[in-house]
Amino acid sequence: MTRQEINGITIECVQGDIANQPDMDAIVNAANAQLHTGGGVAGAIHRGAGPELEKECAPLAPIRPGEAVITGAHKLPNRHVIHCLGPVYGRDNPSETLLADCYRSALRLAEENNLSSVGFPAISTGAFGFPLEPATRIAVDTVLAETPKLSSVNHLRFILFGESDLKVYEQIIEEMTASLNKTFR
Repeated sequence: MTRQEINGITIECVQGDIANQPDMDAIVNAANAQLHTGGGVAGAIHRGAGPELEKECAPLAPIRPGEAVITGAHKLPNRHVIHCLGPVYGRDNPSETLLADCYRSALRLAEENNLSSVGFPAISTGAFGFPLEPATRIAVDTVLAETPKLSSVNHLRFILFGESDLKVYEQIIEEMTASLNKTFR
């Protein structure tokens, strides 16, 4: 596990199950446009939350790449689920901007709902085909850039399913926060 403090906000990455993060106010769903259950992150979250989540999502759909909406968490151990539609790599352009918009949109909703902690998956890196390393750089860079604007959110966690994904996140977080810390010295 990597843990850094930036602008008074704890940023960490862990290997684990996104649907089992009881200490997070909200978890982020790597959603599809219709906000239906699916595979990967969306499937795990919908299975954990139960069928009421899909019912709550129905009137909020469809969403576009880069957009986010918030719902209750139902049977999950969190208060909310923030659903983001990441870009399909090579199809939804500009992919980099749309992916960054996901993280910004999720953090905006967390702030609007006075949440203190948010858990993120590696959005768009599964079935949507975004290469892990550039996606991780976009995710970490966007989150770091948003930290000065956050007032209620004080804890951000990247939750990675596999150990190899975790290692990429750990390396990039260490690299980017070391660079950021040198800037402020």
